[in-house]
Amino acid sequence: MSNPVYGKKVASSRKPQKRSTLFWVLIAGMILFLTWTPFQTALFNGQMLEFEKPIFWAAILACLLFFLWNAQYYKSIQLKDQRDWLAVGVLLLPVTYILSLISAASHYLAMNMVIINCIYAITFIIGLYVLRDKLGNRIIQNTIIMVAYLIVGFGLLHWFGQGKTAGTIAKWFSNTVSNGIYRHAVMTDSNGLRLTSVFQYANTYAAFLMAFLFAAIFFITTSRKWYGQAFHSFMLVPIILSLLLTLSRGGLVMLPVVFILLLLFLKPAKQLLWILYCAIAGVASLFISKSVTELGLQLNKDFSGSEALKGWGILLGVSVVVGILGWIIQRFIAPKLELALEKWSAKKGSALWIPLGSLMVGGGLIFLFIGTGLKNILPQNISVRLENINFNQHSVLERVTFYRDAVKLLADYPIIGAGGGAWSALYEQYQNNPYTSRQAHNFFLQYLVEVGIVGFLIFMSFILFIFYKYILRYIKSNEENRNSHFLYLIIVLSIFMHSILDFNMSYVFLGILVFLGLGGMAAAMDSKPVKRWNLKNSTASGVYTAFVSLCAIIVLITSIRYVQAAEAAMDARITAQVSTSYDEIKAPLDKDLGIRPSHPDSVLLMSSLYHNVYMQNQDEGFYQLSLQLLNKALRYEPNNKSMLKRLIAGYELKQQPEEAYEVLINNAHKYKWDIEWYEQLINKGYDLGMNALGTGDSAAKNKYFKQATTAFTEVQSGIQHLAALPEGQLQGRAFENTPDMILQAGKMYFFMNQPEQASNALKIGLQDDLSEVTNQEITIWYLASLQKQDLNDDALMERLLQVDPDAKQEVQQLSELLF
Repeated sequence: MSNPVYGKKVASSRKPQKRSTLFWVLIAGMILFLTWTPFQTALFNGQMLEFEKPIFWAAILACLLFFLWNAQYYKSIQLKDQRDWLAVGVLLLPVTYILSLISAASHYLAMNMVIINCIYAITFIIGLYVLRDKLGNRIIQNTIIMVAYLIVGFGLLHWFGQGKTAGTIAKWFSNTVSNGIYRHAVMTDSNGLRLTSVFQYANTYAAFLMAFLFAAIFFITTSRKWYGQAFHSFMLVPIILSLLLTLSRGGLVMLPVVFILLLLFLKPAKQLLWILYCAIAGVASLFISKSVTELGLQLNKDFSGSEALKGWGILLGVSVVVGILGWIIQRFIAPKLELALEKWSAKKGSALWIPLGSLMVGGGLIFLFIGTGLKNILPQNISVRLENINFNQHSVLERVTFYRDAVKLLADYPIIGAGGGAWSALYEQYQNNPYTSRQAHNFFLQYLVEVGIVGFLIFMSFILFIFYKYILRYIKSNEENRNSHFLYLIIVLSIFMHSILDFNMSYVFLGILVFLGLGGMAAAMDSKPVKRWNLKNSTASGVYTAFVSLCAIIVLITSIRYVQAAEAAMDARITAQVSTSYDEIKAPLDKDLGIRPSHPDSVLLMSSLYHNVYMQNQDEGFYQLSLQLLNKALRYEPNNKSMLKRLIAGYELKQQPEEAYEVLINNAHKYKWDIEWYEQLINKGYDLGMNALGTGDSAAKNKYFKQATTAFTEVQSGIQHLAALPEGQLQGRAFENTPDMILQAGKMYFFMNQPEQASNALKIGLQDDLSEVTNQEITIWYLASLQKQDLNDDALMERLLQVDPDAKQEVQQLSELLF
C-alpha cells in the first residue's frame, strides 16, 4: 500500500486501537456483573439457605465471563513475566480451600467457600489482563464508581422512607426484594435506625463508604472535565452523610487511618486538596446531619411525601454547593497550589509532613467531638456512638475475645485449617463466654482458621507481593501512570484495613471488588521477566488455558448443580408451609439431597417429615430412614447442633434414652456454654442413673451419676468465670443454674453417698419463696443431706414446715437411707 501524497504518515502509536467484538462482549458482561452483584445482599455468605443461590449464580456468571476472557486473551498468556505468573499463583487460593476439606468442620460450608474462592480467582485473572488495556481500565473504573454512587443513592432512598420506590426498581434484578421492599436497607438495633443500603449490615456499609469517599476525592483531583470534577464533588456529602447514618464506630475509627496511609502516596499539593475536600464536605455534612437524621427517623415511622421532599431538598442543595466548590477549587486553586509546591514536592520525604500534621489535627478533632461540648452539634444517636468509642466498651472487648478464641481454634487445626466456615461451625466449642457470632469479625483470623498456616502464608505472600510490586512501580512512574490504577489501591487498602475489625469479606461482592482491585494493581506493576520458568508461548498458553478451562467447567457444573439444590431446598421449605402432603414435600427434598446429601436445611426438614409419618402410623421403616439420614449427614456435618438435637429427639421418640444420652455426653464439649444442653444432659443422666439404681446395676448408676455431676460442676465453673468478665463486656446468652438441674445434681450426689457435695449443690437453689413444689423439694433434700453430716438448719426447717407439715418426716426418712 502506498504512502499518502499529502501530510505525514500517522504514527502507529496514535492509531486507534482496534478491539475485537469479544472484548466488548467481555466488557459488557463485566459491567452487568458488577451492577447485578451488589443488589443480591452484596452476595452475603451468611451460611444460611436464603443466601446461597445468588452466590452460585455469581459463580456461573464468573465462569461465563472467564470463557469470554479465555477466548479473547489466550494468546496473551506467555508466562514469561511476574504478572503472568500471578495468574498461576492465584489458583493456589482455591486449592488451599480444597486441601482444607480434609479436616473440614463442615463439608457444606467448606464447599461453599471453595466456590467463592474460585469466583475470586476468576475475577483476579480477568482483571489482570483486561485492566492492562487503557480503555478497558477506564470503563471498569467508571463502572465501579457509578455502581458505588448508585448504592449510596439506593440507601438514601430508604432513609427518606422511599423503600417502595427503591424496591420497585430493584425487584427486576434482586432476590432481596420481598413485598416490594428491599429487606433491611435500614436496620434497627439497640442504637436505633442504622443505614445499611444493599448490605443489610451497617458496619460493612461503612467500610464500603469509606473506600468510595476516597475514590470520589481521587476522581475529583484527576478528572480533566469540569462536569467530572463537579459531579464527584457533589457525591461527597451523600457519602459522608451515609457514613454518619451507619452509626459505625469502626468506620469512624478506621477512616483516618486509611486516609493517612493513602496520603503517603500523594504529592503535597494533592494531599492538601484531599484534606480540603474532606474538610469542606465534612463540615457541610455535619451542618445538615441533625435535620437529615431526624427526618429519616420520622419518615421510617410515618412516611410523608412532603417531608421526604424536604429531606432531599436539604441534601441535594448542600451537595450542589459542594459540587460547585469542588469545580472552582480544581479550576482555579489546584493548578496554582501544584505550581507553588512544585519545589517542595521534589524534596525527599516531602510526602510525610502533611500526613503527620493531619494526624495530629485529626487527633485534636476526635478529642473535641468526643471530649467536649462540640459533640452537641451532632444528632443524638451519632454523638452517643462517638462517646462510646473506647477500649473498654463491649464491642471492643467482644472482638478481642473473638480473636483469642480464634487462636485457640487454630491451635487444634494449625496446618491446613478446619475448612471454609470453620469459625461458624466450631466457635461454640472454643468461645470464652456464651456470645452468638457466626463471624469472627476479623477477616484475616477467619481466613487463618479456615486454611491454616499453610494457606494463610500463601494468601499473605500473594497479597504482599502485589502490594510490594505495585508500590515500587508507583514510585518510579509519572503522574499519569500513577493515577491510572490508583483506584484499585484505594478499594483494596480500605476494605482490607476495615476487615481487621469486621467481616466485610463475607460479602462476596466486596471480595470481588478486592480481587478485581488486586488484578488492577498487578496489571500496573513492572512486567519483570521470569527466566527460570520461561516456556514457549504456545506451550504456556496451551497448558494454562487448558487447565484453567477444565477447572472453570468443573466449577460451572458444580455451581449449576448447587443452584438446583438451593432452589429445591427453598421449594421444599415453601411447600411445607402450605401443604401436609408427604409426597409433595419429599420430592424437592429428594432432589436437593441427591445433589448435596448433607445440606442441613433439607436434612432437618426430611428427618422431621420421617418423624411425623412414624408418629402417625408407627411404621419402623420411617424411623430408620430418619436415623440413617441424620447419621449420614453428621459424617459431613459433625458439629451441626440442629442435626444432633434432631437425632436426640429421634431417640427419645423411639424411647431409647441411653442412645440420646450418648449423643449428649459425647458432644457436650462442643457446646460448653449451652445451658439447655447441660440441663438435658444432667436430667437424662439422673433418670438413667435412677433406673440403674432400681435394677441394682451399681456400675451403670455410678457412670451416669458421675458424668452428670461432672457436667454440673462445669456449669458452676462457667458461672464463676462469667462473673469475672470485664465490666464492659456483655456475657451473651443466658448461662445459669435451673431449679431442675440443681435438684437432680443434689440427688445424684446424695445417692452416691456424698452428702457434703449434695448440700453444696442444693444450697445454690434455696429460695425464700417455698410455695413452689420444686423449691420445697430442693429444701427437703438439702436438709436431708445436712442431717447425713450430723448438721441441721432449724430456721429453714421451720419455714418449710409452714408450707409442708410432713416435711420433717420426709427429711428424716431420706437421711436414714443407706447406700
